[in-house]
Amino acid sequence: MKLKTTVTGLKGIVEVPGDKSISHRSIMFGSISYGETKVKNFLRAEDCMSTLNAFKKLGVSIEDDGEIITVHGVGFEGLKPAEEAIDIGNSGTSIRLISGILAGAAFETTMYGDDSIAKRPMNRVMLPLREMGASLHGKNDSEFPPITVKGTENLQPIHYKLPVASAQVKSAIIFAALQAKGTSTIEEKEATRNHTEDMIRQFGGEISTEGKVITVSGPQTLTGQTVVVPGDISSAAFFLVAGLIVPESKITLKNVGLNPTRTGIIEVIQQMGGKISIKEDNRTDNKAGEITVQYSQLKGTVIEGDIIPRLIDELPIIALLATQAEGETIIRDAEELKVKETNRIDAVANELTALGADITPTADGLIIHGKTSLHGGTVTSYGDHRIGMMLQIAALLVEEGDVELERAEAVSVSYPTFFDDLAKLEVK
Repeated sequence: MKLKTTVTGLKGIVEVPGDKSISHRSIMFGSISYGETKVKNFLRAEDCMSTLNAFKKLGVSIEDDGEIITVHGVGFEGLKPAEEAIDIGNSGTSIRLISGILAGAAFETTMYGDDSIAKRPMNRVMLPLREMGASLHGKNDSEFPPITVKGTENLQPIHYKLPVASAQVKSAIIFAALQAKGTSTIEEKEATRNHTEDMIRQFGGEISTEGKVITVSGPQTLTGQTVVVPGDISSAAFFLVAGLIVPESKITLKNVGLNPTRTGIIEVIQQMGGKISIKEDNRTDNKAGEITVQYSQLKGTVIEGDIIPRLIDELPIIALLATQAEGETIIRDAEELKVKETNRIDAVANELTALGADITPTADGLIIHGKTSLHGGTVTSYGDHRIGMMLQIAALLVEEGDVELERAEAVSVSYPTFFDDLAKLEVK
């Protein structure tokens, strides 16, 4: 696909699609609760539809009138065995979190996905769930999908210290702990996004958090709710960066989720001297607001430590932002980038270097030297939606030559209308 290049003056308003993490969880919580759950502004992208279709196969009635999704919850006990293995596509969130839900089911389920999912490590979820009494194994007894989960109605509570900072792993254990008989304690390596904890409370459950320690007792019964999904800050990030680095630009993003465990990119933009303003709207359960950015003179920074889990999905586009900042930007403590849809450390370094950036990959991050000019070339998303969108924003800065993006279809995983929304912004 030939990308849009050489623009100035991006101006306008964008309302990004619903938050992917919350959309996934809205279907999950609606399914395992009793009664009806209505979901507004659900992200109808491939990953979230994988979760929706998975629960249909597990016996949950789900209706979609194009505006509102209605989930007729059956509780944990009402889930039924799927008639065949469940295809979760490209969704790591689906396969890991559903494993935690199925750990307490009295039947066996196999889940598989695309080539990327087949390379995603699952021991980080399988090991703690085995400790709780469930049986999980991967392909040929490896840690890689397809994985088979054989649950037990006698799940045991767990005291578990997470070896990685991962909201997916944490959430899988929490879902299992909701079904276990007793109190489980989970200690995070670093605080990660807390949508699961927030939604347990929203659906009438109980969970406590003190620092990095999470305590949850089971078994619990949840009740259906209305969920209004805010816009996804991970999707908004591409337009935030476009507004900051494309000359003469000013972009406003409406209804963007502002959960503090997800707003690390805003702090980095502020550290780098970016012009950004936020107007908060606290009228719903999920905190959201309006963000405006405009073209800025940026400076390099260091991104490391406990902020990393709060912007892990935004690091590819932050790397592009850093190519347009004066001086050096260092990203550390981001080993988790290696086990995303692709090895994002290598993917970012390889593809931005192909367009003229000066980036050095490291064992746990990137060193980016700015400010650099970009040129045309042929690049690939590697089948990773966030790499694909990042490369389109990079192409906007290219003054000589064309940019050809291979595997552009990957963008549909989280943002099917991305290219259309970009085209709607006024360009001088």
